Amino acid sequence: MKKIMIIGATGSIGSKLCDKLQSQGDEVTVFTRNSDNAKIILPDVKNFIEWNYNEPEVWKNELNGKDAIVHLAGANLGAKRWSEKYKKLCYDSRVISTRNLVDAIKSVDQKPKVFVCSSAVGYYGNRNDEVLDESSLSADNYLGKLCRDWEAEAAKVEEIGIRRVSVRTGLVLNKNEGLIKQMLPTFKMFLGGYLANGKQWFPWIHIDDIVGIYLHAIENERLRGAINGASPGIVRNEEFSKTLGKVMNRPSLFPIPKFALKLVTGELGEYAVMGQRTSVEKIIKSGYKFMFENLEEALKNIIKSE
Repeated sequence: MKKIMIIGATGSIGSKLCDKLQSQGDEVTVFTRNSDNAKIILPDVKNFIEWNYNEPEVWKNELNGKDAIVHLAGANLGAKRWSEKYKKLCYDSRVISTRNLVDAIKSVDQKPKVFVCSSAVGYYGNRNDEVLDESSLSADNYLGKLCRDWEAEAAKVEEIGIRRVSVRTGLVLNKNEGLIKQMLPTFKMFLGGYLANGKQWFPWIHIDDIVGIYLHAIENERLRGAINGASPGIVRNEEFSKTLGKVMNRPSLFPIPKFALKLVTGELGEYAVMGQRTSVEKIIKSGYKFMFENLEEALKNIIKSE
């Protein structure tokens, strides 16, 4: 039995990760901003700690004696139109919270063996057909800087000998939130289509595989540093949309122009049409076996489970 602390456990990845860990006999403690809400989402979890990342003196001792700490928290990048104020919140909720967590880890007597922290494929920016492995440079834009600074703060645990894994998560396929939830209504109304010219690479991953990668990162002592959390079955955006239409028995006929995305979402629309041709050779070589490598099979599993 391992003692594991999870921050950001109420999201789709965190909640499934909690279920998996508890099903294998591990003891899970959750840091949360709203324990009442977290208890509803995670009814089987017994230990909840109120968490404000700006007040580490309140919660830092709770990290003592944990075997692993998994940090998934951060303001939802797609929840609002990006103002400078909201961009700062998205940045601070990732970078400052990670800095404070790492400082707190350094201060406790019984330190964890591993710190697993989320990141994103947005690290790379728009790179066209360039194959991107974990050694590729970060983009010189807002998301690139956010992810670069985020990972740099997480990496500071390595100074005291703690293994660190930063998961550069792709576009997670899950019926309840995120990409699929946003796309389903338009496809159901026969209005589905690809984004911009559709040629951008689309680094998707099934929810079960991204949770599996986090479990693998906790368990595999040889895995360290950044890893790309995407499927080996990467496709371009146009193929993704056509495959989704096929699974739903709907056409994919209405491309959404870049200017329309920017009109609706502002700066976020610029990032929505960026593509990353991510390599997953590192995670495969570490021994992880993907459950869903084929996009059509992954989408059928997601859609048919409604």
